[in-house]
Amino acid sequence: MRESSLGGAQRMELADVCFNFTNRAFRKDAAEVVQRANKVGVRYFVVTGCNVEDSEYALQLTTRYAGMYATAGVHPHLAKQWDDATVPRLRALAAHEKVVAIGEAGLDFNRNYSDAAQQKRAFAAQLELAAELALPVFLHERDAYDDFVKLVSQFREQLAGVVVHCFTGNAAHLDRYIDLDCHIGITGWICDERRGQHLQQIIARIPTNRLMIETDAPYLLPRDLPVDSAFPKPRDRRNEPAYLPHILTTVANCRQTSIAQTAMETTRTARQFFSI
Repeated sequence: MRESSLGGAQRMELADVCFNFTNRAFRKDAAEVVQRANKVGVRYFVVTGCNVEDSEYALQLTTRYAGMYATAGVHPHLAKQWDDATVPRLRALAAHEKVVAIGEAGLDFNRNYSDAAQQKRAFAAQLELAAELALPVFLHERDAYDDFVKLVSQFREQLAGVVVHCFTGNAAHLDRYIDLDCHIGITGWICDERRGQHLQQIIARIPTNRLMIETDAPYLLPRDLPVDSAFPKPRDRRNEPAYLPHILTTVANCRQTSIAQTAMETTRTARQFFSI
């Protein structure tokens, strides 16, 4: 039987492992966004850094709000910004106790805002840095699986942990990541009846101790968000952590487990992975 109500969501503790809180979409009502998330049980947030300056701002945000932690890294879109000062600056940021992973790093050959060579250089350097610092990595891959998995495989034994965030790949890709002892982040993509059906079919393959949930806010607003949800679907389509319980419900139903159990397991896994 599919659960459709969050029931005691306020009594659950949820972790949103990808919150792009540095995005300008949150500048005008940041406190209210956090309050709405807290109201539905979201207690832990991993604020992602996309370049050095963005990572610095992410760290600043963790000092303003409870339950917030940050990553420090350079997104593949911004890999062309990589220079000789990048690693020292990321290393300095990573020394802070609130920085819990290196990233968002990876490869994205879908849009190619930075060319492939630039992306691979920045990705490899961040994997090396994470290995040096014994920090997990927070990774992004889109239309670049072959090169991505090759680099991850090369460094995997040296890394404290790997999470492939916003996973949208196929069963073979998922199985390979699990073989590499990677964690998997699932977003509202799974709620999309057009693009997410394959995820609904394969999500049960993810071991309990490898699954985490995320909003990737302000992106990827769940397409099937009901009009009678705790917070109405925004007209501007801005996603926010308050919608994480909706993703949780879809994940729980697809895995044929209870919402409460899935909340407990994904939060425990996130806290262990990020040491929070």
